[in-house]
Amino acid sequence: MRDEPSTPFPVKIHNALETNKMIVLDFIDKAVNQGNIEAASMHFGERYIQHNPNIADGAEGFKAYLQQLRQSFPLVRGEVKRIFAERDFVIVHMHAKREPEEEGLAIVDVFRLEGGKLIEHWEVRQPIAYSKLHANCMI
Repeated sequence: MRDEPSTPFPVKIHNALETNKMIVLDFIDKAVNQGNIEAASMHFGERYIQHNPNIADGAEGFKAYLQQLRQSFPLVRGEVKRIFAERDFVIVHMHAKREPEEEGLAIVDVFRLEGGKLIEHWEVRQPIAYSKLHANCMI
């Protein structure tokens, strides 16, 4: 019978991944749903690389984008449907609505974290569409 090593390594990885997910969820809730970019700003790292072509690099670029979004759509909301974490990455599948009555967007955000801080972001989005081929929903 072989003894299994008693290392906390897998537990540490699990805890780090869960922590990263909680950071991203808190960021989304504060920034998007509450519109409190100052509270959400605590999650930005020293540098913040933005891959969305409509948002400038850096925390200030994201702040400016969010302020404009909230000014145009004060009821904007994002509902996280799924969240995954691996290594330094957190992936969020979200249903976002600028106005409560609209169908909204299916969004996948990819965040990279370093030391518990958001340092990079990618995003893909598309309008919610329905299929004639099946009854599966995008969200």
